[in-house]
Amino acid sequence: MDSFAVALTQGARFRPSWRGGFLIALTFGLFQAGMPLIGWGLGEATLSYLAAIDHWIAFGLLSFLGARMLGGYAKEADASERLTGLTLLIAGFATSIDALAVGFTMPAMRIAPLPAAALIGAVTFVLSGAGAAIGRAVGDLLGPWAERLGGIILIALGVAILVEHLG
Repeated sequence: MDSFAVALTQGARFRPSWRGGFLIALTFGLFQAGMPLIGWGLGEATLSYLAAIDHWIAFGLLSFLGARMLGGYAKEADASERLTGLTLLIAGFATSIDALAVGFTMPAMRIAPLPAAALIGAVTFVLSGAGAAIGRAVGDLLGPWAERLGGIILIALGVAILVEHLG
């Protein structure tokens, strides 16, 4: 759902073509599928360290992206570059940090990592693609407020992750 929310804001902000929406969905799907595999491979030894800071990393990255969107730093001329650039990769990483922790639990739960990761990636791909498409439609309706709304949503998502983990 966090990937859906970020895809929605990216769609509202950049109003991507079908290709741009596909790239957003693909990026989020790959990150969400890959992070559990990385977590599964690293093992339990690292879980306590990452669990102590993962929410701070996600909060920081999402708040940073949200603040940049509130500032309106991107011009329409470079919007297509942003969809495939560092901003999208950071968003993909930030929304998939919790999936890393999921990977650590797979051996204890006797879950096969490859089918689980494929399912996670596929569901995220579909939801993120829908989010980007919905965001594009909403972005066209909201005009210049779409970017600001997207920034607020990203910051709120970062705060929600932080509050959830801090209790």
